[in-house]
Amino acid sequence: MSETNLEQFKEVTPEGRFTLQNSSMLKVRLDGDEIQAMLGSMVAYQGDIRFEHKSGGLGRFLKKAVTGEGVKLMACRGTGDLFLAHDKRKIMVLDLNNERMTVNGDNILAFDSGIDWDIRRVEGAGRLAGGLFNVVLEGTGKVAVTSDGDPVLLDTSTPTFADPDSAVAWSGNVRTGIRSDVSFKTFIGRGSGETFQISFEGPGWVLIQPSEGPVVPPHSHPNQGGGGGFDMDFDND
Repeated sequence: MSETNLEQFKEVTPEGRFTLQNSSMLKVRLDGDEIQAMLGSMVAYQGDIRFEHKSGGLGRFLKKAVTGEGVKLMACRGTGDLFLAHDKRKIMVLDLNNERMTVNGDNILAFDSGIDWDIRRVEGAGRLAGGLFNVVLEGTGKVAVTSDGDPVLLDTSTPTFADPDSAVAWSGNVRTGIRSDVSFKTFIGRGSGETFQISFEGPGWVLIQPSEGPVVPPHSHPNQGGGGGFDMDFDND
């Protein structure tokens, strides 16, 4: 195959720290520093880059132990180019400027190390089995999130409701809550067995993906052997 035929796949020249190579692959240029990325999202790298499972600290460990929720992160540090992807999902690079943003843990791809993060419960979710937890990012820097398909940005000045697995991210000044009186459609949230939606109110935005999360495979018949369960535990120990 001639090199001419491969020109369309050549690397995109970096325009900063985070550069999209295509809609589903991100290149991060490291210069002796580090970023946090979803564990297992590295698909390639060039240069001298090291990876370390990132501890969430005692507070986050206690939250994980109680709720079973968390995020798998790795610290990526060194010098070179790092290529990240997640299940061929579309990638969006967002800028935080001394701001706060909440992200569905499954939709985080990477963020600058200068951005602080924590796991917090959605207001009103305490009565749900296992609660409902997402990741809060705060500070200044780049954040890369993923979407299963082309997302839509909704203005939350009008009260907005979404399936908990369809909401990718929302701005820090949006008030969230739980609405469970849904009769026209059943929303099942992360294996809780209860029907509910997340509500968003106040000036701001929420990014919605055209997907309701991973499809849980049917359980296998006991005589067929093998498991049919689906592990929804996000660890961050």
